[in-house]
Amino acid sequence: MANGVFIPESTKQQINDDIQKRVTEHQSVVARLRAARRQPQISNFAAKQNQQLLLLAHGDSWFDYPLNGNDLTIGTTDVITQLKTMGSTPPVILNLSHHGDATTDELSLPKQERLIAELQDSNNWLESGKPDAILFSGGGNDIAGEQFCIFLNYAATGAAGLNQTRVDKVLGMVEGSYLDLFAFRDRYAPGVPIIGHSYDFAIPNGAHPACAGPWLLPSLQYCNWSVQQGTAIVRDALTQFDVMLKTLAADAQNKFVLAETQGTLAAGDWANELHPYPAGFKKIAGVFLAALNRAFPSWAGV
Repeated sequence: MANGVFIPESTKQQINDDIQKRVTEHQSVVARLRAARRQPQISNFAAKQNQQLLLLAHGDSWFDYPLNGNDLTIGTTDVITQLKTMGSTPPVILNLSHHGDATTDELSLPKQERLIAELQDSNNWLESGKPDAILFSGGGNDIAGEQFCIFLNYAATGAAGLNQTRVDKVLGMVEGSYLDLFAFRDRYAPGVPIIGHSYDFAIPNGAHPACAGPWLLPSLQYCNWSVQQGTAIVRDALTQFDVMLKTLAADAQNKFVLAETQGTLAAGDWANELHPYPAGFKKIAGVFLAALNRAFPSWAGV
């Protein structure tokens, strides 16, 4: 299951094959870094690699978006793809993300077992035996989608757009998933900071690629909210999500750094209701780059 949708075995195998390909490519990069560190005197390039950050990424479509705007493309255009090219010493990232996952999918037993396997594989990391940080993207798919109507009041009742009782409950589930991620990290990668984000203010205008969506407008229309009203409703939900993440980041025990991405994208950066164009993803990646520099002030990332 992913975001409430049954995944055929053939699709599961394709996902596993895609991720295994990423792992193999990542291990080749790590092997080259090891070789450079054994001979740091041969060039400035080798010395530069000694500053390389190795990261593990786990998330949803903001970390695994296989489209260029709304069109099929070769490769991906997401935050991780952009971040891997940024800075004077771009980070090396093992990306285990898959689009469409809610936080409960991302922290499900099979996904945790995959994370454990890659964290414990010495071929993925350098001397420390673990990543420098874990990048995480999760929470959007817990609310956005055909289930979005669950969290809305009917406009005719005169109540606010969001049903706060139901929103509180789903945010509690999302928060629980983040807390479980922190506990998982403490057990399998102790001391490693987690860097997450709060998305940006999506526009529920019905725009979507042919293969998926729309994720917001149909539920708003079903409950008789206009696009203008719906835009305010979505902003309210995302602001509450951001407040929850900031509360988690304020607790030092969580070792959680928030990349404050809300307010980053302009209207023209959005390709559809939930995803930006590649240039928009690059803007978001820039916020992650800044968060990495805060978490690792001695890293020459910019």
